[in-house]
Amino acid sequence: MKLVTRAALGWPPSAAPLQSSTNGVKVHYEGTPVSTRLLTDHDACLDEWKAIRASHLANKVENYSDVAYNYAACPHGYLLEGRGIGHRTGANGNQELNRAHYAIVGLVGSSGLTEPTDAMLHAIRDGIELLRRNGAGNEIKGHRDGFATACPGGPLYAWVQRGAPRPGTTPTPSPEEDDMTPEQAKQLKEIRSLVQFGTWGYKGKGKADAWAILNGLATQVAAQTAAIKALASQLGDDVDTAAVVAAVEKAIKDAVVTVSVDVTGPTNS
Repeated sequence: MKLVTRAALGWPPSAAPLQSSTNGVKVHYEGTPVSTRLLTDHDACLDEWKAIRASHLANKVENYSDVAYNYAACPHGYLLEGRGIGHRTGANGNQELNRAHYAIVGLVGSSGLTEPTDAMLHAIRDGIELLRRNGAGNEIKGHRDGFATACPGGPLYAWVQRGAPRPGTTPTPSPEEDDMTPEQAKQLKEIRSLVQFGTWGYKGKGKADAWAILNGLATQVAAQTAAIKALASQLGDDVDTAAVVAAVEKAIKDAVVTVSVDVTGPTNS
């Protein structure tokens, strides 16, 4: 872990409220244009982080006691200390949400520098694991989870939705993927990737709705697979039809999660 402390930034100890534990961590982005200069100039990253703190301290409406985030992650893989360990965030939208999760911001924005580098993702994971060792729970969410916002942007939120894996690692398969054939799992992965990165959607529905649709379809596939397995396991010379029906019904009941959607067909978005 490459940590830049508050002391190294020339900042005094944080005046933010103390808090020893949370449910986990929420991931953020800046939500404004960010210069691609950050990719080649680490000093620009430090300047960006200092500017964020200065703007928060100058915000008389929010009345921040410090930079709102616990940490920031830069494109070069540095974890930049904000409020740090043991301090409540001010970034999640309201006090209830702030008490529930710490906050780490990736130094990417709505235009310019929008895609997190692998080094940045590693730094965010470093921050998550550091906070977990100091009272944070296991949840990893995006700012938009629980608050109406586009934050942390498409690319970072897609990563969060995949479980925020370190680059180069293989994410743990979801339960429905365990019951799929390799070809089904491959197709689902490809479709999810399209939705996550915004290359297509559904008419009248946003990306979150499309994601729910796909997860619902995946669950239905898993239900069908489980039902077939249950049926096959019951076949033999002396088949008890009632037992077969009961096994299939139970498999479907255990596996199916009903998702009610109105799909009118795919379209570019």
